[in-house]
Amino acid sequence: MARKRKRSIFFWMILLPVLALVVGIVGCNVWIVASTKGRIFDSPSKINGQSVGLVLGTSKKVAPDIPNQHFVNRLVAAAELFHAGKVQQLLVSGYRDSKYYDETKDMIAKLIELDVPEANIMADDQGLRTLDSVMRASTVYDLDEMVIISDDFHVGRALFIADHLGLNAVALRSETVARDDSRGVRWREYFARVKAVIDLYLIHPNRGVKRGMAKRA
Repeated sequence: MARKRKRSIFFWMILLPVLALVVGIVGCNVWIVASTKGRIFDSPSKINGQSVGLVLGTSKKVAPDIPNQHFVNRLVAAAELFHAGKVQQLLVSGYRDSKYYDETKDMIAKLIELDVPEANIMADDQGLRTLDSVMRASTVYDLDEMVIISDDFHVGRALFIADHLGLNAVALRSETVARDDSRGVRWREYFARVKAVIDLYLIHPNRGVKRGMAKRA
């Protein structure tokens, strides 16, 4: 009897919560990937023209002397999209906490290096999270449609957020960074997708919904 009781306690207190957590993580990831994969493209030629490309930010370097390949690839993809005539402007959205760390400033500099005119670049330095970047593109910059540019594993979550806000968005995935060099961020993305679902449907269930419904009407 005591052994049976211990098994019951183990199931209800440990095993069941762990199983529920795993199912939740897998479910959120499948939901985001399946609902967005048809609008993620790997070449500007496959994208219909939009007015603005939203470039999601990241740090320029991973160490003092080591460039961040995710940063480079995103900006190269954005420049290719612009030069292909698929967008007229690029909105770079990242985080700035001081004059010593400013993702948007670095992104602008890289785009200019890639021959994108500064006059065609807008900057949002309050894009602390992907959620902030997409929301502010809508509420602050008044965008109804956009092409989101980021890594292959990242753009799905951004599109998922855009869908919830009622935006007309597609995505351009940048060149894939070798998995040996991106394993850490890929693992974090699994959990970031869960956080996105919690943010949009549990913590702030009405965030952006009215605006999105108005646009679709």
